[in-house]
Amino acid sequence: MSTPSGPVPPPATETAGAAPAAPSGRRDQRRAAETGAGASPVREGSRVVIIGGGPGGYEAALVARQLGAQVQVVERQGMGGSAVLTDVVPSKTLIATAEWMTLTEQAGELGIGAEGEGEGEAGALRADMDVVDQRVMRLAEKQSRDIRNRLEREGIEIIAGSGRIGAHMDADANRRVFVETADGGREELAAQIVLVATGATPRMLPTAEPDGERILTWAQMYNLTDIPEHLVVVGSGVTGAEFAGAYNALGAEVTLISSRDRVLPGEDENAAELIEGVFTRRGMHVLSRSRAAGVRRVGDGVEVELTDGRVVAGSHCLVAVGGVPNTAGLGLEEAGVHLKPSGHIEVDRVSRTRAPRVYAAGDCTGVLPLASVAAMQGRIAMWHALGDAVAPLDLASVAANIFTAPEIATIGVTQKAIEAGEVDGAITRLPLARNPRAKMLGIKEGFIKLFSDRPTGTVLGGVVVAPRASELIYPITIAVAQRLTVDQLANVFTIYPSLTGSIAEAARTLHRA
Repeated sequence: MSTPSGPVPPPATETAGAAPAAPSGRRDQRRAAETGAGASPVREGSRVVIIGGGPGGYEAALVARQLGAQVQVVERQGMGGSAVLTDVVPSKTLIATAEWMTLTEQAGELGIGAEGEGEGEAGALRADMDVVDQRVMRLAEKQSRDIRNRLEREGIEIIAGSGRIGAHMDADANRRVFVETADGGREELAAQIVLVATGATPRMLPTAEPDGERILTWAQMYNLTDIPEHLVVVGSGVTGAEFAGAYNALGAEVTLISSRDRVLPGEDENAAELIEGVFTRRGMHVLSRSRAAGVRRVGDGVEVELTDGRVVAGSHCLVAVGGVPNTAGLGLEEAGVHLKPSGHIEVDRVSRTRAPRVYAAGDCTGVLPLASVAAMQGRIAMWHALGDAVAPLDLASVAANIFTAPEIATIGVTQKAIEAGEVDGAITRLPLARNPRAKMLGIKEGFIKLFSDRPTGTVLGGVVVAPRASELIYPITIAVAQRLTVDQLANVFTIYPSLTGSIAEAARTLHRA
């Protein structure tokens, strides 16, 4: 691994696995550079400027302040960034509301009924979208305030505005950050370390320009005051699937347009097939192998034209086709930061860019679009830049979750990699329906899947499809991160009855005498 001023190694997306073998001398040098071993002691009093106040930015700010740095955060939208104000927090709050609607599916089987049920609309659950969205935005704003208050208590200065990095370092080897403040003023900040954590915005299609009323991005969905009569969702990735499932549960007619063979094409095949089956059972229209050519507004509705000539009419359309990194206008290339063709910032596994003293974290790097990864990249950047002990980013230990109902949580290697012969692994899968706790709760859909290294029994990964899978994946994540064996995982006591019992059972099935 080179020094900060030298050529950058391949970005984290290409170096998450083990490094190639190298002579012991070179390997030790690489390890020292990556981990910060042999670096100077923590540099108290260093000046750190962070552009962007999302998870990557504010977590980095807290670490830098803890290590004694003087920290300034430049944020134009509000603390927490889009993750808190328009993305993760609002969308998951909306989904949590929708989840309550799905919990009643097994009510009759469990012997639960509402008074007046069967008499017209009496006894039926309904969602008041105006109330739902007000609560969504209220929670997002409160979370943003809480983050701001925390940073200010720690002595971190927050500047409302947009930042741009100067092209050159000054005579004292400081970076310059030029800020256009929200009140129209200008400031010039000197920094020994700069972190760029500007996130991403929804990708726009030239043939589907959003108007914020009928044609919407995921950031505009909270403008709705009524449940859409018929929501057409273009894009069947994580964002599209989450919103489609949520609005379907809230009572909207939903059509999901997928250009691939199935929804969630990048996820575990069994999990994606199960979710698509659930969507269909709940009345959603899923159009597979269908690509949208354009979206146009027609009066109080929309028409989505497909490439095969078909037209899907609806009341609203959500265009969920990915994100674009917020890297334009920041002076990055002039400062020596290398951008990929996609516009993402190239970083190594300790969040360094090619420009000296400039680091980057979060969705603007394109490493993995998760708030947890952004936060870890930001922390790693400050630990490394300020000379503290640090381990490079390890994507193999990142757990991810899709907030459909049921949820899909994943960690580690995939079944696809094992079946392709890339990993010598063993696979087991247990349906949740046979779990006693699941039976009591009326859970009939979902499974636990576990992957282990065939020679050693080490847990390599897993998939959980279940209500609250985001919580159930945690013991498997610990097993992967700590390199536990299936026997060690199986021999930990679980509560009876509990859903986690199926994790231990899955581990037992992988035992080798």
